[in-house]
Amino acid sequence: MLRLKIVSPEKILFDGEVNMVKVPGVLGEFEILNNHAPIVSALQKGIVEYETKDGRTQIAVVGGFVEVLKNNVSLCVERE
Repeated sequence: MLRLKIVSPEKILFDGEVNMVKVPGVLGEFEILNNHAPIVSALQKGIVEYETKDGRTQIAVVGGFVEVLKNNVSLCVERE
């Protein structure tokens, strides 16, 4: 399992356990799974999608950053 935290300038959008996260990286969309290599990447306009035990959720973003380290995924995003 991954620990995902999504924050925007206004509020915390999500903080919890997920199976996967898909993000719109500036070089293309990529998926983050358990034991992903450490990475820091800028995000472009697109959809962040994550899967919990209850199903999948999508959030539209216009940009931001993602950091992955030891099964902790942190997203700082800007929304429209």
